[in-house]
Amino acid sequence: MKSASIQISVVEGDKAATLEKAAAAIAACSNADLIILPEIWNIGFMSFDRYDTGAEDMDGPTTAMLRQAARDSGAFVHGGSFVEKEGDKLFNTSLLLSPDGEILAKYRKIHLFGYNSLETRLLTPGDRVVVADTPFGKMGMATCFDLRFPELFRAMTDLGAEYFLVCSAWPYPRIEPWIMLNRVRALENQAYLISANACGMNGASQMVGHSMAVDPWGTILAGAGDTEMTVEAKTNRDKVSDARRTFPGLAGRRNFLTT
Repeated sequence: MKSASIQISVVEGDKAATLEKAAAAIAACSNADLIILPEIWNIGFMSFDRYDTGAEDMDGPTTAMLRQAARDSGAFVHGGSFVEKEGDKLFNTSLLLSPDGEILAKYRKIHLFGYNSLETRLLTPGDRVVVADTPFGKMGMATCFDLRFPELFRAMTDLGAEYFLVCSAWPYPRIEPWIMLNRVRALENQAYLISANACGMNGASQMVGHSMAVDPWGTILAGAGDTEMTVEAKTNRDKVSDARRTFPGLAGRRNFLTT
């Protein structure tokens, strides 16, 4: 499988322009099998004053663009995330779309971020672990702060995940934790991890970028700096079973510790 992590910055205050920018970036991913975008890239994660007005339902312009982009590219598209409005609640929601533009999976961010952030005040946390079946392997979905909670990734592994897809808006100065957690979540579960992080400025915050693809041994296969670019990597689900057979770390678990 060829993946493409699109690392982009928001066009401050111009959602339509940011949608056009993302659509063009997806169109430029030649021959990708899987394309992934960052967290709340359409308005910017730190744009808390725009969460309510920028929120969309499942028929909104962001989902419409992603559906069309998936059809045009012929790739599976993880749409990063957007602020979803359902009734009187807002969620940080990610969609995984098939090459024909159909929604395969929907994940609502479980662990909301409250440090120098209004996410915990404005949004409702999700309550469901999501793993989607694709021809390239089973793919678990997570968002940004979720990386700090190993139990979520182990739960996805228990549901058969061979890949973790992580969209994010991780800011400076926490670059070392970002790199470390990407690698450790892959290593400890012997799975691939493909992340797309935002870059550039959003309000007063500089996003750290460094989107990457990590193999089941915790080795970074491809990675970015902190400017706009697309990170491409080639992966093979057979490498997951090879790693788990060669070094059967997961087989040593004592399950009573999780009860």
